Amino acid sequence: MAILYGFHAVSARVKQAPASVEEVLVDQHRKDKRMQQFIDKVKASGIKVSTADSDRLEKAAGHKQHQGVVAFAKELAKSNDLFEIIETHGKNTLLLVLDGVTDPHNLGACLRSADAAGVHAVVLPKDKSVGITPVVSKVACGAAETVPVITVTNLARTLEEIQDAGVWCIGTAGEATDTLYDADLKGPIAWVLGAEGDGMRRLTREKCDQLVQIPMIGSVESLNVSVASSVCLFESLRQRQFSK
Repeated sequence: MAILYGFHAVSARVKQAPASVEEVLVDQHRKDKRMQQFIDKVKASGIKVSTADSDRLEKAAGHKQHQGVVAFAKELAKSNDLFEIIETHGKNTLLLVLDGVTDPHNLGACLRSADAAGVHAVVLPKDKSVGITPVVSKVACGAAETVPVITVTNLARTLEEIQDAGVWCIGTAGEATDTLYDADLKGPIAWVLGAEGDGMRRLTREKCDQLVQIPMIGSVESLNVSVASSVCLFESLRQRQFSK
């Protein structure tokens, strides 16, 4: 059973797969226009809506920032076979590999960008990585429900297997000679990014086919991983769909 909360995350699931939503709880004290419009849409989809006090909402969400909306839903069936996904999308494969991202807000933002840029799967290591929590789902605004998130035991070995499947693995590193804009991103690509600060682990970095840097002319030395992933993914999208 998945617990979703916040207007964006719940609305996205109601729109995408209303049959999977078993019940939606709403704040019994909220009578504003936004809430009423939300309730009308949920009821129009045939979903049970119940009112609840703030204590029950907070307990259900496990978090205070629920905006007065919590949903109980079935897990959506998504392919968790990474190599089936690569085979299906072939030369158009676009993956995002995140090494050491432990902040749920960062992961949620990465998933939101991944969905927008057309990423086919996000790969996470089991260790030193946050999973799909209610906070991640809320920040992702529904993307946690649409983008396959695949957790692997050995990230370095998985990168080797991704390469064997014909996917070029590109990592980001501030000391790289090539820039993001030097890379050819039209073929099957896996972007590999680490959390800000330590970045990718040494073995992860060594497994990449290519390292690139995001050119910056300001005073900051690095970008938040969610911002960096957005820059990389949308440059991939630009090269694939909009470059001549």
